[in-house]
Amino acid sequence: MADIALPASQSHDHADAHHATSTGVSNEKLAMWAFLGSECMLFGALIATYVLYRHRAVVGPTPHSLYDILFTSVSSFVLLMSSLSMALAVAAIQRGEDRRMRVWLCTTAVLGSIFIGGQIYEFTSFIRRGMTIRTNVTSGAFYVLTGFHGVHVTLGILMLLSLVSMSIRGKIHQGRAEVVEIAGLYWHFVDIVWIIIFTVVYLIP
Repeated sequence: MADIALPASQSHDHADAHHATSTGVSNEKLAMWAFLGSECMLFGALIATYVLYRHRAVVGPTPHSLYDILFTSVSSFVLLMSSLSMALAVAAIQRGEDRRMRVWLCTTAVLGSIFIGGQIYEFTSFIRRGMTIRTNVTSGAFYVLTGFHGVHVTLGILMLLSLVSMSIRGKIHQGRAEVVEIAGLYWHFVDIVWIIIFTVVYLIP
């Protein structure tokens, strides 16, 4: 029997059904939400560890004695502004504006890179002033927590640059806007986590 071709609209609906879950959310987005849920528990454990050990240093300088709050505040503001550019990138691809989407993705990556540069500068400054990861339990908890977050930001930057590369090759378009949206979920998560870290580590005495 000859195959019966489905209308384009029905074929599209069939493809969407293949990728959707019973919740109405795609498998890819659901996987990202599950991943972010596990990351919440991981960061929660790291933050709790820092809070537990923050006042137990018995030798050497502690992070609070070396902080430059103004510098870290500016660096934090830069990272928070990257959430805005990420949201603009998602809005652009949803409108089919591929070029503008690439501009905003690159802007987000640059802002994230500035934050990472600031973090490297801060770590280098702390080490020169005698606080390494092995100085005391407080410094160890500080470096693990903030360094782990820095790794996540770096991975996010690589993700954004890969999306730009895929878009240039024509693999990211309005029909695949959800790919950029999923990357946006990860980036916003990283920014929200930093707000919590900045408050707990830098602002609470």
